[in-house]
Amino acid sequence: MTNNNQTKSLIEKESLKGRDFLTLLDYSSEEIAYLLQLAYDMKQDTLAGKKPPVLAGKTLGMIFEKHSTRTRISFEVGMIHLGGHGLFMNARDLQIGRGESVSDTGKVLSQFLDGVMIRAKSHKMVEELAEHTTVPVINGLTDLFHPCQAMADLLTIKEVKGDLKGQKLSYIGDGNNVAHSLVIAGAHMGMNVAVATPKGYEYHAGLLEKAKKIAEANGGSVTATYDPIEAATDADAIYTDVWTSMGQEEEAAKRLIDFKDFQINDQLVGHAKKDYVFLHCLPAHREEEVTASVIDGENSYVFQQAGNRLHAQKAVLASLL
Repeated sequence: MTNNNQTKSLIEKESLKGRDFLTLLDYSSEEIAYLLQLAYDMKQDTLAGKKPPVLAGKTLGMIFEKHSTRTRISFEVGMIHLGGHGLFMNARDLQIGRGESVSDTGKVLSQFLDGVMIRAKSHKMVEELAEHTTVPVINGLTDLFHPCQAMADLLTIKEVKGDLKGQKLSYIGDGNNVAHSLVIAGAHMGMNVAVATPKGYEYHAGLLEKAKKIAEANGGSVTATYDPIEAATDADAIYTDVWTSMGQEEEAAKRLIDFKDFQINDQLVGHAKKDYVFLHCLPAHREEEVTASVIDGENSYVFQQAGNRLHAQKAVLASLL
C-alpha cells in the first residue's frame, strides 16, 4: 500500500506531465483531487512567501481570442511565481488571425514554447490545436468548457467548508461553459450538484449524462431543474454567472426577460443553508443575475474565488509543464 505522498508523486510523474488540460472529462477523480490539494498547498506556500521556481526556464505562450482580466493576469503571475515566463499573444497579431492553419500554428508553437494556454471562441479549434501541438495545451476558456475556473471554484469551497464530498452545490442561471465545467468538477468530487436553468437555456444534455455517471461513481449526484428554489433549497454553495456572455450581446434584451426569475437575491438564498457560500466567476452585473446585497454580503466569497484562479492554475502549470 502506498501512502498519500507516494500516491501524489505517482500521479504527478505518470499521469499529468505533458498532458493537455482541455476538459475535466479527460481527468480522473483522483487526478482532480490531487490538483486541488496541490493548489491548496501551493497557496499556503505563496502566503508564506515561498515560491519554488519549479518552472525555471519554461515559457508559456498565452493566446487570447477573447478579452480577459482574471485569466491573463493569473496565468502570467503564476508563471512568474513558478520561475518561468508567460508570453501574451493576441490572436489578431498572430498569423492564425490572417489565415494560417491551426495545425501549422500548433506545430510552429511547439518549436518555441513549453506550453500553450488559449482562450478561444471555439472548443473544436482548441482540440485541433492540441492535436498538432507537442507541448501541453491548457484551455483558458472556450464556448463549451472553462476547466481552470472550475478548479478555482472547488478550491474556494474546499477552503471555506473543509470538504467537498456530500456538499450541495447549486448552479442557477445559464447552462453555459462555466456551468459545464463546474458540474463535471463537482461530480468528480462526490458533490450533490443541482442545476437550475430557464427553458431554452438548459445544461448540455450529453454532458449532463456524463456528469451523472461520474457523480454516481463518487457517491454524489447531479440533477437538473427549471425551478431555482428547488436548486437553492439546503444548498451549501450557490453559484451563478452573467445572463449574457461575450458574443451574445444581441440576445441581451430577450435574456433579461427569460432569466428574470433566476436572479440570486435575498429571497432565493433564504432557501439555502445559513452558512451557504455564494460564488460568481466575474465580471458580475449587480441587480441583474445577482443583487448587491448577496454578492457584497457576508456569504460571498467571489474575490477569494477570483484570487484562487492563480493557485489552481499554478497547480496545473507545475504538473503539466
